[in-house]
Amino acid sequence: MSGAAIADVAGIEENGELHRSLDWKGAFWASSGVPAGVLLTIGGIATMIGQPSWVIFIASIMMGFLQSFVYAEIAGLYPHKSGGASVYGAAAWLPYSKFVAPISVWCNWLAWSPVLTLGTSLAAGYIMASLFAPDSAINTWHITLLDLGFIREKLTLRINAVSIIGTAFLLLTFALQHGGAAKAANAQKILGIACLAPLILVGFVPLITGDLPTQNLFPILPLVRDAAGHAHFGTWDGYGLTLMAAAMFGAGWSTYGFETAVCYTREFKDPARDTPRALIASGILCIVIFALVPLAFQASLGLEAMMDPRIGDGSGVALALATIVTKGLGVTAGGAVVVANLFIAMLILSLLLIVMTSMMGSSRTLYQAAVDGWLPKYLGRVNSHGAPTAAMWTDLAFNLVLLLASDYFAVLMISNVCYMAFNFLNLQSGWIHRMDRATWERPFRCPTWLLGLGAVLGFVNMAFMGAGADVYGAGTLRNGLIGVLLILPVFAFRHYVQDKGVFPAALAEDFAESPAVKRAGVLPWLALAACAAVVWGAHSLAKLPVPVG
Repeated sequence: MSGAAIADVAGIEENGELHRSLDWKGAFWASSGVPAGVLLTIGGIATMIGQPSWVIFIASIMMGFLQSFVYAEIAGLYPHKSGGASVYGAAAWLPYSKFVAPISVWCNWLAWSPVLTLGTSLAAGYIMASLFAPDSAINTWHITLLDLGFIREKLTLRINAVSIIGTAFLLLTFALQHGGAAKAANAQKILGIACLAPLILVGFVPLITGDLPTQNLFPILPLVRDAAGHAHFGTWDGYGLTLMAAAMFGAGWSTYGFETAVCYTREFKDPARDTPRALIASGILCIVIFALVPLAFQASLGLEAMMDPRIGDGSGVALALATIVTKGLGVTAGGAVVVANLFIAMLILSLLLIVMTSMMGSSRTLYQAAVDGWLPKYLGRVNSHGAPTAAMWTDLAFNLVLLLASDYFAVLMISNVCYMAFNFLNLQSGWIHRMDRATWERPFRCPTWLLGLGAVLGFVNMAFMGAGADVYGAGTLRNGLIGVLLILPVFAFRHYVQDKGVFPAALAEDFAESPAVKRAGVLPWLALAACAAVVWGAHSLAKLPVPVG
């Protein structure tokens, strides 16, 4: 859009549209909760693969940073749209198939929305672990509502203390979102400064003190279990490589997440300037956190500590990280208990920060998907502050149900299949946009070699998913792919029932003003066929060890 057109849109604040009230620094703080995602995956991955986990996180965040430059380019093509990279990627696929395009948007939301459940439940778990013994009555009490064993063994919907506390946290963060992105970003800034501090301390204190025992970092060999469940060092054979694929698959869910910074393009005062700055600044922050925190965490653990079930389910991660800081600072006895409890409280706030980040980003994805005609119309409503309240209520209702699930890590990995599907479609959309919209203005132009590398990394992620998803439980890949396809009846209802087979004017105008020429030809379809072959081939070659959980 021209500058005048953007100015016109910015002035329409009373007609149910998002407001242009954000700059790149606001978006940076709005996405500053993403580094707290390390708390959601670090324990499970360390328990699964062992000492290579710190290398896995470094490799994964570097992959995510390289991929993000593709997202920065495609976001600049649509400065008037909200909803993030998935919306911009869907526009590339639309001329080739109206059914492939909404998969990108749906998968992005279905992957990010469960962060609300995961973050609030883990925060509740930290509180329970701090106040009560693992075998106390309040920790074991629950009411089973529904058996979901047909999805995953031992999975149920139940009410327990964690789900009740998590619900309270979720309602609190929901209330903070109603003032619009700018006000929520200001709240995030205050929380971010306080809550990123513990993660920065964990990363830097061991480096400063030199407390990084090499025996807990090397050798870089996978942790494997025999039939009896006993753990020992393995080798990089078929089983070891499958574990590596699973670890990279799991880590990508949290390390790639800073792409949420482009969710706010429609609310930027200067989209061309703010979008790449927000993305790069968020990426640099994530590189620091995701490189240093897993390194310090792994160095402090050792094999014996990694066998603690509380590390695997995440509830013991906060105490382990607190111990790193108190030990490094030389705090002893009673002082260590006080510092540890304060540290855990700050980590709880960090988790609430990523919940706010997720609610802001995922609700805007739903909003823009409704505006563009992918999802039901009601999701396009906003309140007087420009907050997409209908989408936020949908997020809330969905996650109130997920909070009842008995295995949050299973939910995470099923949703991660959706996230990797989105990742693939969007990385391919970079070169599709470049071919079909060569003359469109690009405020940020990704170097061609980096655009091509992003496309290749999309296939690498598909290989990780195909080989590694079922390490987290039989049927994880299958269930995730079913989740991907759920968009088809939803889109069919919107497009053929609500819109009578005609896309909304907002989407039609995008193509009418500067029609795309399908220069890519059959290449997008060949990419999809190659993707299916990579997933099938990797899944067939995988050598599954004893499953996690």
